[in-house]
Amino acid sequence: MNIDKKIVDDLVANDVSFVTTVPCKQLAGVIDEVENRDEIFHIPSNKEDEGMGLCAGAFMGGKRPMIIMQNTALGVTLNTLATLTQFYRMPLPMLISYRGELREPVACQVEMAVHTKALLAQLNIPTYHFHWQKDVEEFDNILKYTFMSNKPVAILTDANFWGGYGDQ
Repeated sequence: MNIDKKIVDDLVANDVSFVTTVPCKQLAGVIDEVENRDEIFHIPSNKEDEGMGLCAGAFMGGKRPMIIMQNTALGVTLNTLATLTQFYRMPLPMLISYRGELREPVACQVEMAVHTKALLAQLNIPTYHFHWQKDVEEFDNILKYTFMSNKPVAILTDANFWGGYGDQ
């Protein structure tokens, strides 16, 4: 199974038509797949909080948005998550590369990984952790839940999920 294609097929099936992305090596395949789909308007962002603002505009314009980002910038987004997405009950699926977890080769990424789940829990953001490639089978249901509940939802995808860094 091509997980990048599965993820984007699920986005299209759930009428997600606006995606903003912040570059990440782990997420490069899914970002490329998003970019190549005519059904999705893709706009890259410089920063994660900027991307959430773009998603808010798309949502207010009648689109179903999504952001694709790294967990290492989660701290930058806390105010935006609380005062924009949660306050206005904006459904926002967040596909997040969970840097600093198992099989992470870059030591400085570990520090934010230690805090990622706690920060999401403090904001009461439903969080799912994809560790095995078979976990992607839940993505469609997570998208349905996100838009039914009108909440931001985090999907953490670690290095193991993406197949590591070529270290095996």
